[in-house]
Amino acid sequence: MSKEFVRDPAVSGMFYPADPSDQASPEAIKGEIKGLISPHAGYVYSGAVAAWAYKTLAGGAYDTVIILAPSHRSHFKGVAVQEKGSYRMPLGTIDVDEEFASRLLNESPVVRSNRLPHQGEHSLEVQIPFLQVVLKDFRIVPLIMGEQDFSICESLASALYRLTQSDTKTCIMIGSTDLSHYYPYSYAVELDGRVARNLQNFDERGLAQDLAAAKCEACGAGPMITTMLWSQKMGADAGKVLKYANSGDVSGDKSSVVGYISAVFYRRMDSGHAQ
Repeated sequence: MSKEFVRDPAVSGMFYPADPSDQASPEAIKGEIKGLISPHAGYVYSGAVAAWAYKTLAGGAYDTVIILAPSHRSHFKGVAVQEKGSYRMPLGTIDVDEEFASRLLNESPVVRSNRLPHQGEHSLEVQIPFLQVVLKDFRIVPLIMGEQDFSICESLASALYRLTQSDTKTCIMIGSTDLSHYYPYSYAVELDGRVARNLQNFDERGLAQDLAAAKCEACGAGPMITTMLWSQKMGADAGKVLKYANSGDVSGDKSSVVGYISAVFYRRMDSGHAQ
């Protein structure tokens, strides 16, 4: 395992505590979870929403967690992977799955080895402490999307599917996103409700169309859509929204809020598809 680059935490102490706790109590998912959507704001605002999704993974075993997140700080073509090294976190260091990342670079025309967008980006980092709490041994494939067009999502999902199909590792995908930003509470709920319906209906094209028509907003549209596409390829046939809230529910200030949502995509047990 190469240790030539260790990414230090960028937002520890600002966005999340060293040991995130929660009181989430989602219903058990009756099937095999393939993909998960989680917000990425500071835990005081979005941590409770994220916890609803991550609790569904408790007790699970995954060799590799593919994390997709949007770029807030830099603009670049395609998708940036930190190919080698690790992410140092308050709960311990998590290694990159270097073998998988190397194969992805050869497999995908849109993925490039570029660790610079990772260094100050919070949207991926804040997912890792939750994973460390609910999972045991795992490695990550950290991907930050500089472009989020539907064609990029399709290309990335297809490449990741080809790799996971030819691998013996057990994988899951995390898509990181927040929803509408800085609207009055009632309007934010209306906008975010469209995202929720598309996630619940497992309708990535409907989501893409609503986003393109400005009927809803999501800074992590690409991670969401890619997660949906890949999950479908992996056999998922259902989506479930677990929790929605916005910053006004926490702060009490409903004049200008940010929306958060968590969801999972899974292969239903009662349909005879689950292994």
